[in-house]
Amino acid sequence: MRFRLLRRRLTISAPRVAIRSALPWPFRWMALAVVLGFCAAVALWAFEFGKTIAGVDTVSRQELLQLRAEVARLRDEGSEQQTVAHTAESLLVAERAARDSLVAQVRQLEADNRTLREDLGFFEKLLPAATGDGLAIRGLQAEVLGGMQLRWQVLVIQASRNAPDFNGRLELVLTGTRDGSAWTQTQPPQGQPLQVKQYRRIEGVLNLPANAVVKTVTARVLEGSTVRTTQTMVLD
Repeated sequence: MRFRLLRRRLTISAPRVAIRSALPWPFRWMALAVVLGFCAAVALWAFEFGKTIAGVDTVSRQELLQLRAEVARLRDEGSEQQTVAHTAESLLVAERAARDSLVAQVRQLEADNRTLREDLGFFEKLLPAATGDGLAIRGLQAEVLGGMQLRWQVLVIQASRNAPDFNGRLELVLTGTRDGSAWTQTQPPQGQPLQVKQYRRIEGVLNLPANAVVKTVTARVLEGSTVRTTQTMVLD
């Protein structure tokens, strides 16, 4: 019996025997992963080492530094251009303000020029020579406004050179009708103080009584109780 068993084991007809490792399969997978990781690390090291030898990494760093320097330069140029733009805008605002000021001055000069032309036209009425002692009224003007007010203007001159200053008063005498009857009024009642060195232009607006119709306006200059000069204007 023992001989048969021994012969069966030693001959071809012996049963198959499977040899298995004592290491479990999870540990085998872990070992395989460690080996693969090591291989990958060696490959990466070799790649980086090759880049260093070839100078590729150095070139990339130099290009990066150049790009950073270019970006910094462009930022500085942008800041300078923005500063120039702000300065130009400030100059433009100042120029506009100066232009507006000049326009206002030109308008004021035009208004002054119109006033001077009006004064010139007013003084042209002084061409006739003054009589007597040289004190005279020229250019009496009067206009009724809306039937309730009277606007007037008068120029008093001393035609004589080196004439002493005149001190007196000016009166306006209004004549016409009121409620169908004759009417006369002196404005102001005691006269308006008047001082004349060479010439003096006086103007004003008087309130008229109700239902008064002004026909004539007489301006007279008095020195004390003496009438020095007078002029009358007839209203249409």
